[in-house]
Amino acid sequence: MERFFRSLKSEWVPETGYQSFGEAKQAITNYIVGYYSQIRPHRHNDTLPSNVAEKQYRDAYKTVASFTTT
Repeated sequence: MERFFRSLKSEWVPETGYQSFGEAKQAITNYIVGYYSQIRPHRHNDTLPSNVAEKQYRDAYKTVASFTTT
């Protein structure tokens, strides 16, 4: 969790801060949803973004049973 906040502060939050709570909320939401989870490479995930790594995991290990009729 501490790395997340370090990344947020160093990559996204302007040095002068935000003008309002609403501006901060919107910018941080954009960081988490738009950049951190979908674009930013993560060393732990072999440089894949979080969403891509999770999808690969689901596709490989979390298959749903299928029913076939004979």
